Amino acid sequence: MSDARVAPVLPEPDADETGPYAHLGFAKARAGHEDEVEALILGLVEPLRAEEGSIEFHVHRDRADRRQFVVYEVFRSKQDLEKHLAEPYVQEFVRAIQPLVEGPLVQQFLRMVSDLPAGR
Repeated sequence: MSDARVAPVLPEPDADETGPYAHLGFAKARAGHEDEVEALILGLVEPLRAEEGSIEFHVHRDRADRRQFVVYEVFRSKQDLEKHLAEPYVQEFVRAIQPLVEGPLVQQFLRMVSDLPAGR
């Protein structure tokens, strides 16, 4: 198994951006592997939410296509998300999920334009 890091290059925040850094991830499970994919993704919840800089992390399944998974995560900054993506458990997750999904993991990096609720 290769020891190469598997991490995307994150777009830089806009010059006037002051809010957190948000990320959407999409994965479509291969037929018959939906439960394995769900278990792998749910295995991220506890360690990810405990990371410094993590504000939110949620796992979703599409109501029309139960093979489609979406994760939504918010970090305090781009640097916090980059640190998260380099964590060994995240690297192992990316390697483990690849054979269970159709095509590449699709990612979107978002600029949050609304305010976070108080206390976050």
